[in-house]
Amino acid sequence: MWLLLAFIAVPMIEIALFIQVGGVIGIWWTLLIVLLTAVAGSYLVRNQGLRELGNLQRSFSELQDPTEPLANGAMILFAGALLLTPGFFTDVVGLSLLVPSVRRAAFLWAKSRIKVQTFQTGPQPSQQPRPHDQVIDGEFEEVAPNKKPTHGPSGWTQH
Repeated sequence: MWLLLAFIAVPMIEIALFIQVGGVIGIWWTLLIVLLTAVAGSYLVRNQGLRELGNLQRSFSELQDPTEPLANGAMILFAGALLLTPGFFTDVVGLSLLVPSVRRAAFLWAKSRIKVQTFQTGPQPSQQPRPHDQVIDGEFEEVAPNKKPTHGPSGWTQH
């Protein structure tokens, strides 16, 4: 129900804002502002997205909870989509999602409403190999001892 309401309300808000802003500053300035916010938003999304990707990789390498960098990445991606969508309302929402304190507040709000049952890093205890279960699979070919080589030795063989 909320999604349907958003799909109806957002375009109506955008049309009303285009009419109001275009009437005050003119159509060409309105179109220029929409174009500039898309270009500037793309630049900001790229920079912040790369930074958040580094934070995500660091959380994985340090075996820390990756939910905040993942959520930040999702919000930055959503902000990019909003900034590329023509309109003033979507630009304001998209630019606000690029502010780290706004993302942090949105993450904390969502975290307070979502209950995580379990979280564990590393392999599950049942997935850890036991010493007697180690099987090495391979193929072999018997080499005749008097057979002459057809090529010189490589760096992988002993002379």
